[in-house]
This record gives sequence, C-alpha cells and structure tokens, in this order.
Amino acid sequence: MPSKKKTSSVVRSPSSPPPSKSKSKHQLDDFVLTISDSDADIPDLDESESSADEAEPPTPSSPEPTSKRGKKRKRTEQEQKQKQANGKEGDNGGLDSDFEFQTGDLGDTVGEFEGWGFEGAKSAMKDSTAAVDIDEIIRRRKAKKADEAGESEEEDDEAGDGDADTEDSDDEDKANGGAADSDEEDGEEDVSFNGFADDDEDVAADGFGGGAASDEEDSEAEPSRGHDDDSDSAGSAAEDSDAESVASAVPHPDDEASESDHEDAAEAAKRAAFFAPESETTAFDPSLSFQTMNLSRPIMRGLSKVGFTTPTPIQAKTIPVALLGKDIVGGAQTGSGKTGAFVVPILERLLYRPKKVPTSRVLILCPTRELAMQAHSVAVKLAAFTDIKFALTVGGLSLKVQEQELKQRPDVIIATPGRFIDHMRNSSGFGVDTIEILVMDEADRMLEDGFADELNEIINTLPKSRQTMLFSATMTDSVDKLVRLSLNRPVRLMVDAKKSTVATLTQEFVRIRPNREKQRLAMLLHICKDLVHGRCIIFFRSKAYAHKVRIMFSLFGLKAAELHGSLTQEQRVQAVESFRLSQVDFLLCTDLASRGLDIKNVSVVINNELPQTHEIYLHRVGRTARAGRSGRSITLATEADRKLVKSAVKSAQSQGGKVVSRVLDNDKVDAIDDKIRGLEDEVEEILKEEKEEKEIRQMEMQIKRTENIRDHQAEIAARPRRTWFETQKEKDAGKERGRIELNGGEVRIGRISGKKRKREEAKQEAKEGGVYKKTKKDRMDVKLAAGKRGAGGKGVGKRKTMGGKRKGKGRR
Repeated sequence: MPSKKKTSSVVRSPSSPPPSKSKSKHQLDDFVLTISDSDADIPDLDESESSADEAEPPTPSSPEPTSKRGKKRKRTEQEQKQKQANGKEGDNGGLDSDFEFQTGDLGDTVGEFEGWGFEGAKSAMKDSTAAVDIDEIIRRRKAKKADEAGESEEEDDEAGDGDADTEDSDDEDKANGGAADSDEEDGEEDVSFNGFADDDEDVAADGFGGGAASDEEDSEAEPSRGHDDDSDSAGSAAEDSDAESVASAVPHPDDEASESDHEDAAEAAKRAAFFAPESETTAFDPSLSFQTMNLSRPIMRGLSKVGFTTPTPIQAKTIPVALLGKDIVGGAQTGSGKTGAFVVPILERLLYRPKKVPTSRVLILCPTRELAMQAHSVAVKLAAFTDIKFALTVGGLSLKVQEQELKQRPDVIIATPGRFIDHMRNSSGFGVDTIEILVMDEADRMLEDGFADELNEIINTLPKSRQTMLFSATMTDSVDKLVRLSLNRPVRLMVDAKKSTVATLTQEFVRIRPNREKQRLAMLLHICKDLVHGRCIIFFRSKAYAHKVRIMFSLFGLKAAELHGSLTQEQRVQAVESFRLSQVDFLLCTDLASRGLDIKNVSVVINNELPQTHEIYLHRVGRTARAGRSGRSITLATEADRKLVKSAVKSAQSQGGKVVSRVLDNDKVDAIDDKIRGLEDEVEEILKEEKEEKEIRQMEMQIKRTENIRDHQAEIAARPRRTWFETQKEKDAGKERGRIELNGGEVRIGRISGKKRKREEAKQEAKEGGVYKKTKKDRMDVKLAAGKRGAGGKGVGKRKTMGGKRKGKGRR
C-alpha cells in the first residue's frame, strides 16, 4: 500500500478527488467554519486558491477530506484519525452514555487537605514591637546557668538552642514513653496511651465516682488497670471514696435543675409561631451529593480542590434551603462542616450578581479573631476559581489596610463585631446599606450579654430586607433572644441532638481526690509526658495560669505554644501556625480557642479545669474527633465539678459515645510534683525578667509615640476623631454583664449594697442545702444575750455618751 503524504498544511482545490469512504458526505456538509478571536486563524481564500495550484496533488488512496481551512479543521481531522485508529469508524458523534463530568481538573484536586491557614491575616499584620519572646528568655537563662556551671563547649553544642531540657531529661522522656519529636510520630492520627489499659472501666451511671458502679465491680477491675496500687490513696482509701460516690443515689439539687428539659405550653406556642414549619426541603437525603445540588462548575472545582467530595448532613440540609433565600437557624455537632454549609450557597448566589458596580453584599460575623481568620481562609479556598472578593476585618490587624480593602467594595466581609462597628462609624466611603446576607457563626456566643450591645448596633444599622443565617454547635432556640435579630420565619435545621458530641470521641475523666488537688499541674505534666503522643490542646480558665504552665512546659522539655487574650495578634497567629505545622506539640489556651478552631490531626484535648458551662465543654472537646476522625478528651475533675461531669456523661451515653475513668500512677505524679516545687523559684525569676523586658518595650513604644506626635502634630490633629456608639462606662457594664452570665450568676445592671448581697448569698447557700438555718428561738436567744450585755456593760454606754459629747464639741 503506498505511503500517505503529510498534507495537513495544504489546502485542496475544488478539483481535488472526493474523500475516501471512511468519511461520509454528510459529515463534510455539516462542517461550519467559525472565526476565532485571533486574526491569525482567519483563512485567506485567495491565498489558499493560489497555494493550492502549486501544491502537489495527493495520491487517490489518501483519506484526507477536501477544502481544509483554519486550525479547527486540522484539529477535527486529527480527532477523526484517532477515532479510526481506535476502531470507532461507526461512531456517529453522539455523547457516550458512560461519560461523566469531573468536578475539577485532575491537577486541582488534593489527596488530603492540610487544613486552614491564616494567609489573609498575615498580609495585614501589624508590626508589634511590644511582644516579648519567652523562649528567648529561657534560652538565655539556660545558657547563663551553663556558663556558671563551667560546662564545656561540647556539652553546650549538644544542648542546642535550648528547646529541649538536658540529655538526662530527654532520655527520661524516651524511657517513660513521652511525646517524642520524631517526624514519624507527627504523622500519626491515633493517640497512644502507654499507661492506660484497654479494658478500663466505664464511668458509672451516677456521673462521677471513678467509674465504680458497685463494690464487686471495683474488686474485679483493679487487677486490669495496669498500675501498682501501693499508695494509700490507691488502696483502701480509694475504695472508700469510690463507695461514697456509689452510695450517692440521692439526686443532686443542681442535677435536678439541669434535668428539667420540659417546656411550657406558652414557649411551645411561641416557637410554633416564630419558626417556619418543617417541610420536605429540610429532610436529609443520604443520596444527595454536590453534583445533584445544581452548583456551578467554579464552585464544584473549589470543593474538589479542598477535598470536599460528599456533603455532610448539615451541608446537605442547609445548601438547598439557603439557595432559596430563607432565614436559617442551624445546629450541628462540632467538626460537621457548618462553615462550608453557609459559604457554598453564598458563593453560588454571588456568581450571578450584577458586576458593573462593586458592592458589598454579604457580612459574616464571628465572635473571635481566629475564627474569623479561619472562615476567611475557607471562603477564599472555595472561591479560588471565581472572581468573588473578600475582606477580613478583625481587631489586631492594620486598620489602614482594612480601610483600603473596604473602599474597593469587596463582595464578602468577614469580621468581628467590634472592628466592624469601628469601620462602620469611622471609615470614609464604607456603608452597609447594600448588605443582603448576614451570617452569624457561633451565634449562641454572639447572643450572650457580652456581645448584646454591639450586636444590637449592627442589627439596627443593617437593612431589614436581608437573609439571616445563624449556626452553632450549641445553637439556642430561645425565641426571646432570636426576635431581636429580625428573622423572617426562619427554618430550623437541627441535624444532631442539642448538646451532643460525636460518637468517635472517647471522653476520659481523671478524678482528683480532695487531698491531691494541689497536684493538678503534676498530673497534667504526667499525662503530657508519659501518656500522650501527637498534637494536644490544653484548656485553662486563667490566662496568667496558662502562661505560667507554658514556662513550666519549656523547663520540662515539652514544646508548647500559648493562645489567649493577653498576647498580641501576631503572637496569637504565630502560636496557631506553629501548632498547625507541628513545630510544637501542645497548644495551651483559654476558651478563646474553644470555638470553631479547625486544626488537622488534633489527637487529644485536655481540660485542666472544667469550664463554667456544659456548652463550653462541648466546644472544647470538639477540637478533636472532627470530620469523622477519632479522638480523645481527658478532663481533670474534682468533687466541685460533679454537676458538669454528670451532664457530660449523660449526654455522651445518650449518643452512644464512650466514657471511661482513668487512674494515674501516684508515684510518678509525686515525683513530678517534687520537681515542680524545685522549679518554682526559676519560674518566678523568668516571669520577673519577662515583666521587666515588657516594660522596657512599652517605654520604647511610648517614646516613639511621643516623637510621632511632635513631628506630625498638624497631620494628627487634622484627622477626624474616631467615635464609638457607647461610653466607656457602658462598655464596662456590658462586659460585667457578660462575665456574670458566663459564670452562671444573675445579670444585674448597676451596683448592689453589701447588706443585700449578703442576704442573697445566704439565700443561695440555703438553697444549695447543707447550711444550718437559724430558727425563731435562736434569734430570740441572740437578742436576749445582746440585751444582757447592754444592761451590764456600763462602760459601753459611757463611751458612747462621751463620744457624742466630743462630736458635739467638735462641731462647735
């Protein structure tokens, strides 16, 4: 058979021979020439005619069709050749029945998403010169001690940068099975507990009591605990205290109050009138996928890029309803994808917005800066293939940078309430008249009295005709709190039971005996050094105590970072980033990080102290066991925490979760406690040096500020004064109301007298029980005794008279 000539660049004349039988005449007649945007693709017919005359005619056996013009025709011919090579001559060009659209390009998908960063915050980070590096202070002190001890240079080199303790402590950590710093352990998702047996006993039904349901179960479980009961507290004393918890079958007064979940008819009627009725649109369809939601291709590509393949229940129920423009009150467990549930429908609706004039249309409010930064990161990554613009407006970042972003009218504004009000009142050219969608993440926290005044200011300023969506893991359905948000017949989307945890979370409680409450820090260090591997978040109730523990961790050779309100925003972002990148193993934080923070592969959450409410506890333990993964929470609890422990146990057992009681090795705890007492002076010296260095930095900042005022006095005076919607006294009163509500007290406005406060304290003690109440006979006896003392004590009456005379003389 003669060889075919390459004629792809030659245009045939009309006198060319007819095409081969492999190409039908119908296919050639249906071909329509098109003109692309490039002038180079437009064929010149005259030039084609002349070039065709000079071209060499092909052999009759050539299958090439006639009248080829343009690059598109060349591509069509190449595709037809490929089909012939594959034996598809009989294909009529129809769509293959097995063809499926891909949700994204193969190069865009990721095998496993690495988590959300704070990229949006880093660009607007202020240069904070007042921050003091505590690690640098500890390194200097260690180096100074090493020089004083006369250590050799080789030993100094082995000590490295001072991140770890001495070689002896490193060997001790390895021997005890502590948290090693190898790369292999950083990749582990499951946490290993060397000191805990697999058959540890479950917590008893009464909620607290060291896991003992009866004396017989105690005796059976003791041999399998995996530790030596050679101390007094672990022997007969432990059995006695456990028996006390078992014998407490009488319900606790606080427990009785917490178990009353009944609602009256009036509240039920309010909810029926306020919320929209349940409809078929709110039912969860397990077969529902992102492909069946009719989402646009850019949104599908964004979902594929971050690894979202199947919608979670809250996403499957929320996205269709949100696309209809309805108000939503949504609740789901922690780590269930609530941020994606409201970001995806927002992006879908913004794709069809008018684009001639830039306009801000969406406002997302978050209670903390870190949660707002994370929501910004989620939205930016999901909108990577769209032209939607975002602005991050939180405190601690550069005010000028945020003002410039808001002047460009971004489509979505993600903010904290305080900084948003600041821009709303003081930033020129920025208004909220065009806001169409309001989203409140962690809405139950926003509805508390700590945010009440700021939230009311924002709600009263935004347009009334808007879509409002509220989401939280502990979402409230109190009509009285939701009415002020101007919701229009909202749809309730409660995926899981209220105040519940995921089934993959194992909750562990370590009971602290009354005689060992001073060893709480030693127990915490024992757990972190010997029992926990992988990333761990530890929660405290005090910022100062968290900072002190951070120093103690460094002295024990444990890599840790701290996160609380006393740090600068730069330090807060750096702490989260170092923990997310596995540069440190422990994140010591307050309840600032209890809500919404999503960090991949957090193995354990430790509660050094239990929080004030069960809702905060749920948010704390929700930092692990996210997105279907497993996790553990360890809580150090005393007898004063009985009510909260029982609430957690009852909630977990009703959801089928595992709750166990753990017993620590008292010998190791005592040894660590002795070492802590020996390091107390060192900690105080480090705190003192840190305070001095911080004061020096603040003085330098004050000097710099004074110089700027002197050099730029005219410019500073010309700037408009920044205003706020309330006075400082009103701000302090709002903070106090929030603090009282957080601690479970009654919210009051204004001060009360000491006499009234004592009377209410006496009532509260009598209500709790166990306090002796005086009878009428006791009060009469007190009065009679007072009368006898007055009648027999002439000196007392004389002193009063003399005092009165002296007072009278003074006035004269």
